[in-house]
Amino acid sequence: MSAPAAVRDIARRRATIAGRTLRTDRWWLQPLITVVGLVAWVLYAVIRTATQKYYWVPQYHYLTPFASPCISASCIPEASHLGQWLPAFPPLVPFAIITLPFLLGFRLTCYYYRKAYYRSFWLSPPACAVSEPHKKYSGETRFPLIFQNVHRYFFYAAGIIALLNTYDSIVAFHGKTGGFGFGLGNVILLANVVLLWAYTASCHSCRSLVGGRLKHFSKHPVRYWMWRQVSKLNEKHMALAWTTLGTLALTDAYIGLVSAGVFTDLRFIN
Repeated sequence: MSAPAAVRDIARRRATIAGRTLRTDRWWLQPLITVVGLVAWVLYAVIRTATQKYYWVPQYHYLTPFASPCISASCIPEASHLGQWLPAFPPLVPFAIITLPFLLGFRLTCYYYRKAYYRSFWLSPPACAVSEPHKKYSGETRFPLIFQNVHRYFFYAAGIIALLNTYDSIVAFHGKTGGFGFGLGNVILLANVVLLWAYTASCHSCRSLVGGRLKHFSKHPVRYWMWRQVSKLNEKHMALAWTTLGTLALTDAYIGLVSAGVFTDLRFIN
């Protein structure tokens, strides 16, 4: 019997499974957690960015990443580190409307987030050894998923925005009476920036950019060393993707609560 005929014979004798899977574990829990986590974060971000309030602490120059860069005439002048070269925004429009689409594009086209929302929202597939409800699969070759291929360009934009967040964290070392100051808000801002850089550097596009198209690593020792370091971060890409969502929300919430006067910033210097 030829190999193709043998394969067809095995296929005919394979058991017909009526259900979606024979798995008896809670395979649906991970997709459910992903849905809850992402939806909760998006709701929080939409509400906070649409309120146009409690984004700036004037005493210590704390600016939330959700409002950076604040370049609208609606912003408090001191919070506009890059100037105000856009007119006043109507209600509900985020102050960081210039950068938010690029950050959203970077996250949406991220290789990990693709896996996360493909499995959890589209059930394509929801888990290993679980059939999906879709009968056809076109991959990422047609509209709208073909736009996933521009991830590298969103990576460049994310690097520029990370520089802006770094600048904001440096400006925040401002004491209440002028000069250098340091408080809990600075720790939170710095931790957020460091983790954002780690997440950005752990991106698959960054790894390809650093070490891609090299035929001989031995002839490029510097790039090889950089590629190894980025590869180590790349192994933690999923963890950093979730951690940075948490630090972004924490940073915004802390600055918002201090700005609203719910509590005062814990100061270590000045």
